This record gives sequence, C-alpha cells and structure tokens, in this order.
Amino acid sequence: MKKYLLMVLLSLGLLSQPAMALTLNEARAQGRVGETLSGYLAPLKQDKETLALVKQINAARSENYQQLADSNNLPVDEVAKMAGQKLVSRAQPGEYVQGLNGKWLKK
Repeated sequence: MKKYLLMVLLSLGLLSQPAMALTLNEARAQGRVGETLSGYLAPLKQDKETLALVKQINAARSENYQQLADSNNLPVDEVAKMAGQKLVSRAQPGEYVQGLNGKWLKK
C-alpha cells in the first residue's frame, strides 16, 4: 500500500510540474507580459511565475542577439532593436506592446 501511494504521489508531482509551468503564449494571452521595442519582454504582472518566465526568455534572447551581432559584425543593441520592432509588429490582437511613448497598448 505504501509503495502504491508513493508511486501515485510521485506521478502526480511529475505530471503536475509541467502543467503548472507558464508558457510565453499563455503569458501573452493573459496580459502578463508585453513586447518592447528594445527586443526584450517586459512583465506587466509582478508575480513570481511571470518574473521567472521573463527572466528566462530575455536571457535566451540576449544570447541569440549576441550570436547574431557577432556573426554580422553589428552592435548587439542594434540587433535587439531590430528584433524588437519585428516582435512588436507581429504581436497578435489582444497582446500588449509598449509604444514609443513608453505606454502599454493592447493590440
């Protein structure tokens, strides 16, 4: 019985972890994050899960921007700004983007 209970608890723990993880698309749809012209994601909600997602996504973007900058002999901030313009323009209806004036707009 103990062995069965332990297996059930372990299975629930393993299955519930991925189900609880917030994805970028979910965060966008829920209005928890928004795209900026700087090329980086910004949190609109300050909860732990959203902040962790933003940190993870921005770290990956930073790494990609650096690789692109190095391979194209460009400054990394220029690459990030080009990406930011594309990300803002490609945002889906209902998602938030930051305008030139710094205010958040819902597309």
